[in-house]
Amino acid sequence: MAKPYEFNWQKSVPSFMQDGAVFDRYEEESFVFEPNCLFQVDEFGFFLRWKSEGKEGQVLECSLINSIRLGAVPKDPKILAALETVGNAENELEGRIVCVCSGTDLVNISFTYMVAENAEVAKQWGEGLGSIIHNFRANNVSPMTCLKKHWMKLAFLTNTNGKIPVRSITRTFASGKTEKVIFQALKELGLPSGKNDEIEPPAFTYEKFYELTQKICPRTDIEELFRKINGDKTDYLTVDQLVSFLNEHQRDPRLNEILFPFYDSKRAMQIIETYEPDEDLKNKGLISSDGFCRYLMSDENAPVFLDRLELYQEMDHSLAHYFISSSHNTYLTGRQFGGKSSVEMYRQVLLAGCRCVELDCWDGKGEDQEPIITHGKAMCTDILFKDVIQAIKETAFVTSEYPVILSFENHCSKYQQYKMSKYCEDYFGDLLLKQPLETHPLEPGRPLPSPNDLKRKILIKNKRLKPEVEKKQLEALKSMMEAGETAAPVNILEDDNEEEIESADQEEEAHPELKFGTELSADDLSQKEVVANSVKKGIVTVEDEQAWMASYKYVGATTNIHPYLSTMINYAQPVKFQGFHVAEERNIHYNMSSFNESVGLGYLKTHAIEFVNYNKRQMSRIYPKGGRVDSSNYMPQIFWNAGCQMVSLNFQTPDLAMQLNQGKFEYNGSCGYLLKPDFMRRPDRTFDPFSETPVDGVIAATCSVQVISGQFLSDKKIGTYVEVDMYGLPTDTIRKEFRTRMVMNNGLNPVYNEESFVFRKVILPDLAVLRIAVYDDNNRLIGQRILPLDGLQAGYRHISLRNEGNKPLSLPTVFCNIVLKTYVPDGFGDIVDALSDPKKFLSVMEKRADQMRAMGIETSDIADVPNDTTKNDKKGKANNPKASVTPQSSSELRPSTTSGLGPGMETKKGIELIPQVKIEDLKQMKAYIKYLKKQQKELNALKKKHAKEHSAMQKLHCTQVDKIVAQYDKEKLSYEKMLEKAIKKKGGSNCLEMKKETEIKIQALTSDHKSKVKEIVAQHTKEWSEMINTHSAEEQEIRDLHLSQQCELLKKLLINAHEQQTQQLKFSHDRESKEMRANQAKISMENSKAISQDKSIKNKAERERRVRELNSSNTKKFLEERKRLAMKQSKEMDQLRKIQLEHLEVLEKQNEQLLKSCHAVSQTQGKGDAADGEAGSRDGPQASNSSLKLQHAN
Repeated sequence: MAKPYEFNWQKSVPSFMQDGAVFDRYEEESFVFEPNCLFQVDEFGFFLRWKSEGKEGQVLECSLINSIRLGAVPKDPKILAALETVGNAENELEGRIVCVCSGTDLVNISFTYMVAENAEVAKQWGEGLGSIIHNFRANNVSPMTCLKKHWMKLAFLTNTNGKIPVRSITRTFASGKTEKVIFQALKELGLPSGKNDEIEPPAFTYEKFYELTQKICPRTDIEELFRKINGDKTDYLTVDQLVSFLNEHQRDPRLNEILFPFYDSKRAMQIIETYEPDEDLKNKGLISSDGFCRYLMSDENAPVFLDRLELYQEMDHSLAHYFISSSHNTYLTGRQFGGKSSVEMYRQVLLAGCRCVELDCWDGKGEDQEPIITHGKAMCTDILFKDVIQAIKETAFVTSEYPVILSFENHCSKYQQYKMSKYCEDYFGDLLLKQPLETHPLEPGRPLPSPNDLKRKILIKNKRLKPEVEKKQLEALKSMMEAGETAAPVNILEDDNEEEIESADQEEEAHPELKFGTELSADDLSQKEVVANSVKKGIVTVEDEQAWMASYKYVGATTNIHPYLSTMINYAQPVKFQGFHVAEERNIHYNMSSFNESVGLGYLKTHAIEFVNYNKRQMSRIYPKGGRVDSSNYMPQIFWNAGCQMVSLNFQTPDLAMQLNQGKFEYNGSCGYLLKPDFMRRPDRTFDPFSETPVDGVIAATCSVQVISGQFLSDKKIGTYVEVDMYGLPTDTIRKEFRTRMVMNNGLNPVYNEESFVFRKVILPDLAVLRIAVYDDNNRLIGQRILPLDGLQAGYRHISLRNEGNKPLSLPTVFCNIVLKTYVPDGFGDIVDALSDPKKFLSVMEKRADQMRAMGIETSDIADVPNDTTKNDKKGKANNPKASVTPQSSSELRPSTTSGLGPGMETKKGIELIPQVKIEDLKQMKAYIKYLKKQQKELNALKKKHAKEHSAMQKLHCTQVDKIVAQYDKEKLSYEKMLEKAIKKKGGSNCLEMKKETEIKIQALTSDHKSKVKEIVAQHTKEWSEMINTHSAEEQEIRDLHLSQQCELLKKLLINAHEQQTQQLKFSHDRESKEMRANQAKISMENSKAISQDKSIKNKAERERRVRELNSSNTKKFLEERKRLAMKQSKEMDQLRKIQLEHLEVLEKQNEQLLKSCHAVSQTQGKGDAADGEAGSRDGPQASNSSLKLQHAN
């Protein structure tokens, strides 16, 4: 940026052309003949001028010259007679005529013929003129150069006396100014100022002309800007002021500082030295308003980067990766019905940079059977195919060296197809690509060659035979030709094997839109004859056209292709479109399909992303629908957005669509190829052409345009206004919304000084173009300019206008202030400013430290203390959300959103809200305690039952023992009583024997008793042990059962608690989500309300767009917030489930250990109870009773 770009727009003009040569000049159409004209070209190559003695000087702008060719001998007898009068006989004219073709559009071409002295001069001038025309750089010269160009034109347009009439000067400034003002200005400059005066060309210098323009058309707008910069204090700017202006206003802040460095004092001095006319100020390093104005009107302030006019893009990518300038029905000069076909259109279209032209080929009906080109059955005139091929050969690579694609719509018989093939082969020679390149074979998955690979090559787009059919027919053709047959080789194959052509591989009909009727009736035929006669007379009416359209029947292109033509088809093989998935599966890059605009829009509506992906791999061609019988054009931008390569337009119609097309393809050296953006080429990127949000990797832009003034807009006293539109993605396209006020009665220098028209959010600058158009008070277009946004320069710029055919207008310009910057969503401006200039945005602590230093406190005196305000800050931020109308601030507004929390904090906070469950807590639950009581009751009942059984057995045992003891006592007593009675009866001495027997009996009885007691005790012990064991087992069994039931209950209670936790967390999440949605809805409403109440937005469409953009942004942000919240909640739920699973595993492990421990104890207790039972038989109550009884008995 600091180093100026060297814009070498000037082509070298040969000295012999500057010196001039004498020619005879004539025009055939209007029969103009002017002998002995001195033709010259100025040193800049601006004009071809001529003057003959006694006549006024005339000029032809070289920018309007389309082509130079050696003309044929005229056939008009009037012209021949006129030439003969000056000694140019008809038989001497061959090779001496130079034809100059010119026009302000592609259709209305004028032909000026120059008859040279000899063929050598004609050839020299033909080549010389051809070398200086097609200077696309000269179409972008600065307003200062345009002023110089206009001054030269005035100087060349001398009268018969060779002087400049004052009247021609007044015409330049006629709009809005009276002649008196112009005469007074001329007088002040020391020039003749009378109405009928003449000015000597040497006296009319450029500096005087420039001063004249400044007097008559003063630049008050630049004066106002100048005063604004210097504060209205002086009449000059210092170097520092100029540097500040250049860096703040004339430099795009998005540019890389290394590649585009800032302006410095050295660069500012260079500007002053170049443009300041006052030597004293120049020496002091100052620039006046005049020098400042000259600088703003120079090449250094072009509205676009001038290097973009050169070939700056890579040309080594696949053909499918380029937009290709394409023409539809190239041969037509007007309407689609009853129109005129012209060979010249092919020349003009190719010279205009078009790289794909259409040839509708039909059988010629003459005796020579020459194929013709016409709009079949649409009553258009015919042209010969071979003439078109010749014209294509001559002009294909004049403007661009990159490949030309001939799109054949082939309706010819095989015989005439063969002639077509031979014409292409013979005329084009090596230019025709007949075989695929070795580096790019015709194989699935192989990409198309690049434009560089196909330099100066012509490709034919036509249906191709299946390989086996083509081979078979070629062999038959070869054998017949070897046999010496001539007519047979083409006729023998006329209808052979047509059924073998695979219908699925054929292209859609090239003009299916023209199918209006089905069959022609007798009435239709009569209508046809009437319209045909009307066409011949050139008087086709609307009624004729409607009648013909009603009866028209479209004839589809033939599928019966001649094999010789088929062999010439390689990288542009049309097939019938069967769906994007089929094309993707086949992966054949050299296959392509054509879509009329309606079908293309249908696919865009339903399969936009697939359409983009299709165009990454292979080519597509779009053409106008049939309803456009007036040859109007559809808007190409929507198809460029989808990556369609050949967006074919009616070049004969200079409407808005063509202006966009020509304006777009003017860049990259006008070569007809523009490289698509990266994301539209790479297979790993997905692009939706209807996206309303920025594309990944692409930085959205903001563009504002302030229309300040216009200069030399019209030579009439009319009102003017300016429209500024943007075309790009649907979300970037803004039309018919931004226009200035009407400035009445001033077409010379209207001042609009409108507020800036702001295109706030351009999400895809690579595809966007800016259109600036000036209209008069009758809404007629005065001039327009298309500027690609990715090449636009920021700052105060003069934008030179073009006519509707994109030809440069001489003087009309619009002075604008263009501001470009990275799009920053509302609410993030401070952050971006802080990042771009950190020094300007010091932290609070740094500011406080600065304030302390200002008070005399040194930094070393300030101790570092720990920062314990984190919690307070977070709490403060959470409790004090910022209010904002921006969609981006929604996350700040609600403390419940997750955008400000770390993942650990999020989960911890969410889990902490759920009470933790411990096993001890479960045991304190009412259900568990109640269940324990129930179990204790069951145990107590069992123990009670066992006690009863204990008591019953004890009672039974005691009874049995008592019975034995009683029996023993009874028998013993019986023995004792018997002894006692015997003693009483016989005396003691006499009863000794009896006493002894009694004792023996008692001893036996006692012994028997003891034995019985022992048996009964053993029996009781056994019974008691069995009962004890049974009771112990039953008790242990119920304890085990209870323990198992307790474990199951604890598990069930834990699961229930977990379910409650889960439900509680779900409820918390639902509440959180509901609050977020409510907050988001509130934010959206507040933001929409803020936009609706924003008084700075005065345009309803802009307000609606802002609301739509806001809603889109909010939707994206809200969905992202919801996604983050869902992820956070999912994480919390997963963590809760993990914790619950751990708790459950711990409980199950504890239960398992408890049950194992209980089982071990029960086994130990079983053995102990058995021993206790035996001990109990000895120590129990029944044993005691038995022993007592036994003792008592003993």
